[in-house]
Amino acid sequence: MRWRVQLADRARRELERLPLRDRQRILRALASMQQEPFSGDVARLQGQPLTWRRRVGSYRIFFDIHRDSGLIDILEIVRRTSVTY
Repeated sequence: MRWRVQLADRARRELERLPLRDRQRILRALASMQQEPFSGDVARLQGQPLTWRRRVGSYRIFFDIHRDSGLIDILEIVRRTSVTY
């Protein structure tokens, strides 16, 4: 099954602000999520039934999975700091 990746406005703005090298790395991760959203370092957030996070270097991609429609909704892309979670 091929998943559809949709970026929220906030995630799109965050992606545009990233340095080119980091942006390319995130884009490769998003492309791989279209084939298999659970590949890589993916974990469900505690207390969140739909929300997951994928670790890509020092960045975190927060996303919801809608299995019925085959949609991956990218909520945020943030650099990992002590206050990310």
